[in-house]
Amino acid sequence: MSSQQESTNSRVADATIAAVSSGSGGAVAVIRISGPAAGEAVRALTGRLPEPRRASLARLADPRTGERLDEGLALWFPGPRSATGEDMAELQIHGGRATVAAVLAALFAVPGVRPAERGEFTRRAFLNGRMDLTEAEGLADLIAAETEGQRRLAFAHAFGHLGRQVEGWRARLIRAMALVEAGIDFADEDDVPAEARALARPNVEALLGALEAALADRRGAMVREGAAIAIAGRPNAGKSSLINALAARDVAIVSDEPGTTRDVLEVALDLGGQKVTLIDTAGLREAEGKVEAEGIRRARVRIAQADLVLWVHDVSTGAPPQARPDIDAGEGAGLWLLANKIDAASPGVAPEAEWATRRFAVSARDGLGLEGLTEALAVFVAERARGAEHPALIRERHRTSAQEAAGHLRAALAEWATLDDELIAEELRLAGRALGRMTGSIGVEDLLDVVFREFCIGK
Repeated sequence: MSSQQESTNSRVADATIAAVSSGSGGAVAVIRISGPAAGEAVRALTGRLPEPRRASLARLADPRTGERLDEGLALWFPGPRSATGEDMAELQIHGGRATVAAVLAALFAVPGVRPAERGEFTRRAFLNGRMDLTEAEGLADLIAAETEGQRRLAFAHAFGHLGRQVEGWRARLIRAMALVEAGIDFADEDDVPAEARALARPNVEALLGALEAALADRRGAMVREGAAIAIAGRPNAGKSSLINALAARDVAIVSDEPGTTRDVLEVALDLGGQKVTLIDTAGLREAEGKVEAEGIRRARVRIAQADLVLWVHDVSTGAPPQARPDIDAGEGAGLWLLANKIDAASPGVAPEAEWATRRFAVSARDGLGLEGLTEALAVFVAERARGAEHPALIRERHRTSAQEAAGHLRAALAEWATLDDELIAEELRLAGRALGRMTGSIGVEDLLDVVFREFCIGK
């Protein structure tokens, strides 16, 4: 064990922490206490320790002065059968700020009790084996979920979906490693090494296929981060007016002056329970200055990363172009034509263009056609996210580990017939190490601060 991990475990074992774990401003506040002095803290404020795992009415008083602070419920969870794996208690009290502050001050006056740091309760649960690292990340996402799609995805990961997936991958890899190691152990037996290697290869190939399929599935990342919808077009086509209309508020400056939008502007929306990020981009033309040129460059970068591009054309200037716009949309991204300003268009101008996967006639100024566009966007995102409750790799950290593991498996398979068994075993061991980093079973020291700082204080 490293000195850093020993220091962390020592700090966890010695300290008792307390914090509000409920949302602020509610009628009831929940204060969590975890650590070796949790029971003593409850006794100090209530005069007794409740029966384990049963709520008990308690009168809370300041142990320093005896002053009555509040009346509420006390709960006692002896470790290791608790959320953090150590002695833990909860005080459910009235949620007024002064009451909460007084109770916390009384708790911190108990020897050995200190305020919790961000994410420290969840960190202790991880270090004490109550959850793996992917479940901790899922809990952070569940707390931060803004849409129904994000909630479902985070719930699955908070309760072990990715952890079980990774353990399945590791089990398959361990079987292959055991066979290769058997070939090494019985190298003096003529047939054993070749037979063991032949039996191991299908497991390695199947695991590589599973990792590649998981890496190719971007649904989870799209739900968590939001589907990116880029609004593109020539200057003065009405892009900023459109994003304002879709967002139902003024988020972009609207002007008749070409080149008003110089930078990429993003706004998040909830469409049908899925997060969507609308991206207003600079008008695409020959730039008239360095600042506009940089804005156009950034616009093209974001367009290339989008899940869907809405090409806005001002039909008051004439029919949409028949040639496909000179843009590089993202791989698999849709390209829709929005014939804007139909309220000012000449009669008979139709939003026809063979390059567009879908076409809409709208007026961002008057709201004409926007209801149908919004419904179509919601359907598009829902279809892209269908089945996204259980995709495995939703964070970049997960994808990086999976890519590293897949790289080692490819290296082993590429030279399977010629590499020594020792070298194949080493590639498989490195693949297993990369998978282990996902759940935190190995090599977690550098990951902990990054993961747990996302939490609020009482989690």
